[in-house]
Amino acid sequence: MSKHRFSLLCALTMVAAGIGPMYTPAHAQNDDHRGPPEPIKVKIIGFNDYHGNLQSPGTFGVNTVVPAAQRPAVGGAEYLAAYVARLKSQNVNSVVVGAGDFIGASPLISALFFDEPAVETLNRIGVEFNAVGNHEFDKGSAELRRLQNGGCKITNGVPDPNSCKGLGSNAPGTFDGARFKWLSANVFETATGRTLLPAYGIKSFQGAKVAFIGMTLKGTPGIVTPTGVAGLEFRDEAQTVNALVPRLRAQGVKAIVVLVHQGGFQTSPNVGDINGCDGNLKNADGTDSDIASIVKNLDDAVDLVISGHTHAAYNCSANTLDVKNASGAAVSTPRPTGLPNSVGRLVPVTSASAFGRILTDIDITLHPRSHKVLSVSPTNRLVDRTDVAINNAIAADPSVKNVVASYNALVSPLANQVIGTITTALPNTANAAGEMPAGSLIADAQLQATQPAALGGAVMAFMNAGGVRSPGFVNAAGTYPYNVTYGNAFTVQPFGNSLVTMTLTAQQLKDLLEQQFTGCKGQTAQRVMQASNGLKYAWSASAPACSKITNVTLTPTDVTVTPPVVSGPADNIVVNGVVQNPTRTYRVTVNNFMATGGDGFTVLLGGTNTLGGAQDIDALTAYLSGGYKAPKAAYDPSLPAMAIPRITVLP
Repeated sequence: MSKHRFSLLCALTMVAAGIGPMYTPAHAQNDDHRGPPEPIKVKIIGFNDYHGNLQSPGTFGVNTVVPAAQRPAVGGAEYLAAYVARLKSQNVNSVVVGAGDFIGASPLISALFFDEPAVETLNRIGVEFNAVGNHEFDKGSAELRRLQNGGCKITNGVPDPNSCKGLGSNAPGTFDGARFKWLSANVFETATGRTLLPAYGIKSFQGAKVAFIGMTLKGTPGIVTPTGVAGLEFRDEAQTVNALVPRLRAQGVKAIVVLVHQGGFQTSPNVGDINGCDGNLKNADGTDSDIASIVKNLDDAVDLVISGHTHAAYNCSANTLDVKNASGAAVSTPRPTGLPNSVGRLVPVTSASAFGRILTDIDITLHPRSHKVLSVSPTNRLVDRTDVAINNAIAADPSVKNVVASYNALVSPLANQVIGTITTALPNTANAAGEMPAGSLIADAQLQATQPAALGGAVMAFMNAGGVRSPGFVNAAGTYPYNVTYGNAFTVQPFGNSLVTMTLTAQQLKDLLEQQFTGCKGQTAQRVMQASNGLKYAWSASAPACSKITNVTLTPTDVTVTPPVVSGPADNIVVNGVVQNPTRTYRVTVNNFMATGGDGFTVLLGGTNTLGGAQDIDALTAYLSGGYKAPKAAYDPSLPAMAIPRITVLP
């Protein structure tokens, strides 16, 4: 074991924990004031949803009124490391923590190497504890354990050539694994009844113990490939925390921080600053957001919640912030003092956006004798790449920068290959009907890959909206036509899912389309699928669950040629909500995530005669390079042959 790793392990007390009865502690204001005169000051540095973004994800502003042209470039692993180092230098009592999704849905520079680069850079940034997020389970629990413990990825019985590059590990040809500890308090193995990974970690500061409970959202099985969560049980977030309080108290812990991969959004049309809490994280209809619902049920022992998942920035704490609007005038941004817990006390709740754009700088003061929390003061700070002081810090310690540059040198030849050209921006933002320009292209690519009889004989394809990643196919410079690179495509399709073609009856097809909407057949959220060329359907926004689909028409279209051509007469599958021929069958293509019930599409579990196909990224690459790469004409969604729009929403 390396000296560095040994010293870190000695500094951290890691324990797995089970479940116990509820406990409600006294508060710091009931303490006496004996003991050392000076309170103990601790700095917690938090962030979330890193997603393997070793390089800058672009620009970001401190609030929504900052003009796009004035927003600084942010993020990048070497800048994260520099900012963390500067914050740690301000207080020897410091700890770096995360709220999940540090891996998965990553750019090619990390994903091609099985997210080992993400782990290696996080090691050098100095992370100590991180909650598991839903994307930590994309490749299953065994792969998560490998990333925790180290060792090479084995593919077909031999080490994979893209694993163990070792550019950020102790030696080439090795992978050290995470020096930080992933925490999974609410994730239990059904076979053993134990947590998959430790439930919490404890770090001591001048004798005062601070506990960090880490967990993901209980709804993870609904948004992850079922094989990724096989053999695991995901329990209620608040109940999990509350059950751990007695065990922590028994170990002398008086300060408890929850790292949870679940969050909310600011809802008021205010300046939306990164240190705001507009709308108190209420939903638009006034109901509690997911994170607010969790906090409302937490034991009063919890002192701070660091959240994630929604990629939003907010700071629900006792601080206030003054920002300036576009004209330079001061805009006062009042904030609530936290979110109410189970006894109504307001608890600070933070989130640091995503991709390494923001760090949450949290100063905590502990009573010198009782070690209870006296105050919590969080501030979200941009990881601003234009900060001259930070540039100097990076120049003094280039190790993280060198790791990123080395992986970039390996991946650049592949990432920069042009695979096709588009005539206009194809974002992943949906219109009122739920249709995304990027989603239509992807659905067509998947149909093309499986339309030949030998490859599945598909007549339609569906793409889950959540799998079409930001920003879609967009040129940041705003000029078109635009050459799409493999790296661009991988950013939009980073999961490595494979295609599956199956047979569905007309009735199953109608049921599947109904299952896009909350409340139908167990669906928990509205998830409008992206449809391939030739299929058109309409849905009613006001109709009750399971009765929203009004019309479905399939006009068989050959998308294996450019431009696509109609190859058969229209088939009215559903008319005025009625399935015309319930037993008629259709060959339908989806990805393996959806085919196994992902995103709540359990109707697909009833598909028959399934046939596996290519990976989604390969289908997308073949579609663009085969039909829309020079000297052929660019992809133009406005052409009548593309039959867009394909989805209509009715009152």
